[in-house]
Amino acid sequence: MRSLIPSLLLSLTSLISATPALSLSLPTPNYNSNSNSTYTNPILPGWHSDPSCVFVPSLSNTTFCIASSFLTFPGLPLYSSRDLTTWSLASNVFNRPEQVPEFAGLDTNADEGFWAATLKASYCLCSEDPFDDAAWSDGLRVENPQKTIDPDLFWDDDGQVYMASGWGGGGIYLSTVNLSIGAASPVTRIWNGTGGSNPEGPHIYKKDSLYYLLIAEGGSGPNHSATIARSPSIFGPYESYAGNPILTNRGTEEYFQTVGHADLFPDAAGNWWGAALATRSGPEFEVSPMGRETVLFPVSWPERGWPVAAPVRGVMEGWGRPSVSPPRPGGGEGTLVDGADVVDFRPGEKIPRNWVHHRLPTAPSFVVSPRGREKTLQLVPSAANLTGNKEVKVSDGLTFVGRRQTATLFKFSIDLDFDARVEGEEAVITVFISQEQHIDLCIIPPQTTSTNGAVTTTTTQERRLRFRATTFGKPNITAPEEVVVDIPQSWMGGAGEVDG
Repeated sequence: MRSLIPSLLLSLTSLISATPALSLSLPTPNYNSNSNSTYTNPILPGWHSDPSCVFVPSLSNTTFCIASSFLTFPGLPLYSSRDLTTWSLASNVFNRPEQVPEFAGLDTNADEGFWAATLKASYCLCSEDPFDDAAWSDGLRVENPQKTIDPDLFWDDDGQVYMASGWGGGGIYLSTVNLSIGAASPVTRIWNGTGGSNPEGPHIYKKDSLYYLLIAEGGSGPNHSATIARSPSIFGPYESYAGNPILTNRGTEEYFQTVGHADLFPDAAGNWWGAALATRSGPEFEVSPMGRETVLFPVSWPERGWPVAAPVRGVMEGWGRPSVSPPRPGGGEGTLVDGADVVDFRPGEKIPRNWVHHRLPTAPSFVVSPRGREKTLQLVPSAANLTGNKEVKVSDGLTFVGRRQTATLFKFSIDLDFDARVEGEEAVITVFISQEQHIDLCIIPPQTTSTNGAVTTTTTQERRLRFRATTFGKPNITAPEEVVVDIPQSWMGGAGEVDG
């Protein structure tokens, strides 16, 4: 099994494996290994793609999973669970700009940031308390000689550290790493995969004196899959499993599709599990508003045998889990991944740490409970709107704060005090994926009167509501036309409730 060490490897666009080392005095869960358990996927709903998980017995048998965060800040959410179904936010690994200075300069599109790929470098971040944001170190830069993606660290029994990476037509590459100085050796190609496109996302495990190499193939669309090979030597040659792929839903009519980019880990009873990404799109793969989510599946892994993964479904049967839901790790302070938020912004409070910004926020733009306006969140408008343009610099900031959507049907309400009087001002409630994909309900100023020759605009006295949407990519559809209406006077001074 994978060695447990106190570190997290991630790259400028990559997250790999979290293995904290800390002891807590929580009771050991009571497993019933003779009976199966039933649970529901996804375990991390909403956009939690490219999961990597690790079981840490020294932390009272806690399992940690981390997911991609792209351009959101704070980033790299680390979740913890002791029953594999109740997950809470343990910490945000990336919580200070100085941890990875290059993040501030990412100015292209939503495919950048922290995800399961890399630009040209990687970082190693360490923590002795995975339940404390501030405990995560600044990044140690580790050069990636091959400039490939998805770098994964593996610690062998003798303490030697290896880095595996992949992508494209090149296959999977391996190098040794010296974490004291952030140096990696020249690479060796160790496996080409089974012939699927985009061999990537490698994870190495050592079990029964054999090295197992688990990778993703087929791209992140309908052909996505997980395949595996093994060797008595870490540098190979690797024998491909005759039963590959060990995990996929391609070619099926299942609701869960794009299943792949998997990771394997044991539990306290010695049973094996896997986590992977999936979309609730059906075989049409046209609409998946929840994005790529994290799903859980049981794995049978006999001694010196091949792991056999259960196919991903919505309702699953797995190994026996703790018979009684244990207390949440870290004193129970972590926010449940799918929990509700009721926030009053009382004096002394902070913005909830499960809320996120798009890119780095500018400090003056968000003030909790300012003097004279207690129990409010004061937002200072930014020059950029949600879409932005080439004239707006990333360093100017975007006044945006939100939380990950974790349900397809939900209700939310917000009290908004916004006196829009200048053309171009707007306050927005948005369903936001990226600067190119969002649905907005905006409050905008009254329409003003201006005369230019024979053309006169109409004057309105009331602020207006504008519905607007932008779209990009799949599905390739035309965005609905913009709709603008006056806000009724009877709405002023009250709270508006929006059902979603």
